[in-house]
Amino acid sequence: MKKVLLLLANGFEFFEASVFIDVIGWNMEEGDCSTKLYICGVTKEIKSAFGHKLIADYLIDEVDVNEFDALAIPGGFEVYDFYTDAYSDKFLYLIREFRANDKIIASICAGLCPLERVVF
Repeated sequence: MKKVLLLLANGFEFFEASVFIDVIGWNMEEGDCSTKLYICGVTKEIKSAFGHKLIADYLIDEVDVNEFDALAIPGGFEVYDFYTDAYSDKFLYLIREFRANDKIIASICAGLCPLERVVF
């Protein structure tokens, strides 16, 4: 089974995160059940841009990159402090680890911003 880590910063855009949740969720329901999604954050409780909360399966410090096949990073809003987490040392370190291990990294919208700090 393939494992995808959904890396969320506080202030993430719920709609952008839901794309990964929905597609991989449907794979588990109606597809070949080959891919499972796990949520990760700097904190256990992660607030979206509009105040909804998700509970992380993993804190960044608990992640073993070798257990995952891909990383997904949705964007977020500055006014909801997205960049505080997204530019934190822990957040950027995890992205670097996925890149150093030649893992797939997908991002949406402002989710590219922390990726740019690591890649370029």
